[in-house]
Formats: sequence, C-alpha cells, structure tokens
Amino acid sequence: MAGKTKDTDDSRSGVQVIARAVAIMRSLRNENDGLSLGQIAERVGLPRSTVQRIVGALQAEHMVIAASPGRGIRLGPEITSLAESARIDMGEILRPYLVELAKATGETVDLAVQRGKRLIFIDQIPGTHRLRTVSFVGESFPLFDTANGKACLALMDEGRIMKLMASEAPEIAEDPKKLDAFLAEIEDIRNTRIAFDRDQHTDGISAVGAAFGDRQGEIYAVSIPTPSSRFNLTEAKLVAQLLKTLDQLARLEVIGKT
Repeated sequence: MAGKTKDTDDSRSGVQVIARAVAIMRSLRNENDGLSLGQIAERVGLPRSTVQRIVGALQAEHMVIAASPGRGIRLGPEITSLAESARIDMGEILRPYLVELAKATGETVDLAVQRGKRLIFIDQIPGTHRLRTVSFVGESFPLFDTANGKACLALMDEGRIMKLMASEAPEIAEDPKKLDAFLAEIEDIRNTRIAFDRDQHTDGISAVGAAFGDRQGEIYAVSIPTPSSRFNLTEAKLVAQLLKTLDQLARLEVIGKT
C-alpha cells in the first residue's frame, strides 16, 4: 500500500512539474526580449527558486534560452522545431466535413481563409445539381458583400471592422444609415453564427456562410453558394446543415472561436 501511495504521489508531482513548465513557456510567448526569473515567477505565481529550477531543466533541452547577456529568458529553438512538426493542414482536416455538407445539401461548399483584406478560397466541394456555382481555389473575394466575408467580420471587434471598412467599403463607412444597418447585421451574425449574401456580391447568386478561428488565430469560413432561384426554396435546410457542420467543427481540438 505504501508503494502505491508513493507511485501516486510521484505521478502527481510529475504532472505538476509539466504543468508548471508549460505555464513558464506560455509566459514567454511574444516576449522576444526575454523576461527575468522574477518576472516569470510573478506571471506564473510560483516561487523564484522553483522557476529557476524548472528554467534550468528547460534550458538543458533548448526549450528556453538566454535572451542576451543580462536580459533574461526567452523561448528557444526547440520550440520552433516542434511547432513546425505540429503544423496542421486545416484544409485536410476539414475536407471530410465539407464533403458531408455537400452531400447533405447537394450544393457546392467552399472553404476560404482570411488574408488581410480579402478571403482566399483554399478548397471547394462541387455540388450535384446541374446548375451550380463554381469558383476557383486561389481566387480572392471581398469581406463586406459576401456571406463568408461577413461571417469572418463577425469574429472581429468593431475597431478592426471599421479599419477594414474605411479602405474596403467606404460607401458603408461614410453613410450613417448604411453603417448602422451593417453593424446590426454583424451583431445578428454573432448571435446566429450564420451570414447571408442575397444577390449582393454577384447578381443571381446567394449564399449562407459561417466562420471560425483556429488555435493560431487564423480565420476560416465555410460557405454554400447557390443560384438565387433555388436558394429561396432551400435556405432553411442550408442553414440547418451548416449549423450542424459548425457544431461538429467546434468539437475539433484545432478549432478555436466559432
């Protein structure tokens, strides 16, 4: 019995050390100039002596290094190596869900990633209808008049939206009535998680869209564009299926904010 208790205590102690080491490394995120042992100790709420001991072990594994003589500790090269090995291909992970969404709706499903002021299409699953919408991987689309673009904007704060709007949609930014209506639409998207484009970007094409972030802060969007004549009849089904897919994606460990 005494042996079992010791094993349990050792296990708990080991887990605690790992948790503390991770907390220390997280405290150094974005600190390119490094932090002193005292600063690290204050951030993680541990005694300086404990921090010094754990930092010493992390240095031996090149997980942290001296920032410069007398300037404290920063993340080391081994972190970069591990990060590169763990780089995730989101398109590959998301594709099975997009395929299922396309099957459930019979419509084309697009995946895009936000890059600055535009959306870049990175994958597409064609629909089964003879009359369907087609875009091309690598094609870019605006944020302010597309379903997937507005869904991405709904994940941003108002300050960032206004900054983008000033250069990309001044016709909205400079018209108080249009601005109020647009910001109200964005707030509605935040509440429902679904954005719409009803003949806004392309006449005759409508779409529903939803967006989510990954753990690295990238914003992705899934959209279902259809001919407007069919969209008017299938909108409720498209919304329901997209929400179902969004809930499935939210359970993935690589997904952050939805």
